[in-house]
Amino acid sequence: MEDSPPTITVHVKFAGRTIPVVVPASASTAELKLLLQPLTNVLPRGQRLICKGKVLAEAASLSSMQVADGSKVMLIASQGLHQGDGPITKNSSGPAETAKRTSNVKENHTQKQEIISKSRPERWKITGVIALSDSGLKVVPEEVWDCGSSVRVLDVCNNSIETIPQKIAALRSLNKLLVTANNLSDGGICWEGLSCVQTLTVLSLSQNRLVTLPPSLGSLTFLHELRIANNMIGNLPVEIGLLKQLEILIANNNR
Repeated sequence: MEDSPPTITVHVKFAGRTIPVVVPASASTAELKLLLQPLTNVLPRGQRLICKGKVLAEAASLSSMQVADGSKVMLIASQGLHQGDGPITKNSSGPAETAKRTSNVKENHTQKQEIISKSRPERWKITGVIALSDSGLKVVPEEVWDCGSSVRVLDVCNNSIETIPQKIAALRSLNKLLVTANNLSDGGICWEGLSCVQTLTVLSLSQNRLVTLPPSLGSLTFLHELRIANNMIGNLPVEIGLLKQLEILIANNNR
């Protein structure tokens, strides 16, 4: 496997949830905003990113702004700059333009109220992101599986989850499965169900109680990134060689 550029994971706080975003260590603020657009539905020009009390400059590199692996960044979104909305202009004038802006603000506010009023599964289906990290969970909620192909990201990091059941197969459009820092053991993961998720590109199982990985790992042929650090794994199955698209493998602090 060819060496890949180093990456960092930035934890972006937005709308009451935390979104883990993996970016190249050399990325700029502008590149981070582009990655956040499909996850937050906010256009890059409407994103204001703040880390350690400082607004991140658009053209600056994340490293120059002291954004490192594990850093927490707050996203503040401007009204009217969500996907599908036109830009807000500062030099508009006249009653007609003022009325138009007022109408846009009211419409945007109404849309936000409608999303907030929806049930949790409905919001997950709209955004495609299920963010349940640091929620004190022992099991993945049943309502997660009901979201089906709407889900692209499932983040249940920093909980006490012991099982990833067969029902994971229902999330057939899942791109990222983040289960870092839970209580998973070898028998707790239904690899048969996971093998059905052929769209999976990122799998994070670090900081669990895994001792072995099964041969069926090789069936996740779209996998680009595999994180299994801080477990008790003694060796990797030869089938890992079938993962032709794997670019990042983080497996430090194992046996």
